[in-house]
This record gives sequence, C-alpha cells and structure tokens, in this order.
Amino acid sequence: MNPRSILILFLFVFFLLPGCQNKKKPNYQLFPDMYEPIGFETYQESPAFRDSISALEPPLGTIHRGWNPYPYPNTNEGYQDAKLNLLSPLDSVEVDLALGEELYGIYCAVCHGDQGDGQGILMTREKFLGIPSYADREITQGSVYHVVMHGINAMGSHAGQLDHDERWQVTAYVMELKSQLENQVEQTD
Repeated sequence: MNPRSILILFLFVFFLLPGCQNKKKPNYQLFPDMYEPIGFETYQESPAFRDSISALEPPLGTIHRGWNPYPYPNTNEGYQDAKLNLLSPLDSVEVDLALGEELYGIYCAVCHGDQGDGQGILMTREKFLGIPSYADREITQGSVYHVVMHGINAMGSHAGQLDHDERWQVTAYVMELKSQLENQVEQTD
C-alpha cells in the first residue's frame, strides 16, 4: 500500500467511525472512579459492616476531637455548683483580654453594654429589659462560664458560637469588666 492510501484510510477511520456511535448509550469509561462515587453518604448503610449500625455509633467511652466534657448540668443546682467550684483552666499567660474583649463585643455587648453595665443597645431600645450590671451581681468565673455555656433566663447559650477556650476568654474579660465597675462604684462613694 502506498502512503497516500494509508492516509486516506486513516482519515476515513478517524472522521467517519466516531459518527457511527449511538449517543443514547454511554461510551466506555476509561476511568470509572472519576464518574461513579466510591464514597458513602452520611448514615448510608455500608457493606463493610454486617449490621450497618455499628459504623454509626462511636465506641463506648470515647469523645470526639475538640470536645471537652462539661460536668455541670443546665439546672439551678448545676449553676450554683459551677459558681462555687469551676475555675478557669487558663493561666495568666494564656488569658488574652484583647481577644476576650473582641468576642464580648460580638456576642455580649449588644445586651450587656460595652462596660458591662447592662446598657447595651437592645436594653436602651427596650427590646430586653432587666439586664443587670455586673457590679450588681455576685458572679464568679464558674458562674459566668456556666451562663455562657448554657444560657440563663432570656439569654440563650453561646456554646455553639464560642469554643471552650473562647468561652474562658470571654469569662476573663467579664471578670475584668466587673472589677472595673466595682472600682468606679467605690470611687463615687
């Protein structure tokens, strides 16, 4: 065969045969893993486990990463117990009052005010009434942390917005605001 007829045959195969394929049926997949998912959806049964439930439950006695168990229940007794016994695990080097102030400004100041005097914007617009000043309350690190963790009265929990360390940073800042308010009250007396 001469080179010219080989070229014509090649062009015939190259241009005409792909036009003969049926577009309604899928072609061969060279890399099927790219088209077909190999992972499982959340809570989907898995053939890797006989009962398909054992994969959904964590092993007994384990906790997931980043979660610190909180032993005080959301009750009045739990509040009183936390108030008396719970202390910050952060030492003086780990306390970052600038971060605590920033987080307080985001989550707390709208109700409690920038100085902790209970005169936040929602209080001044009478959306919530009766928000106390920190100077008027007998609070401790434990009680502040417990309230941030579980909420109290009309205040909801902030545990979903603040992680463990951030809650302690806010607690440290609230205690700082309380001492500043008490100093102002002593100076005016």
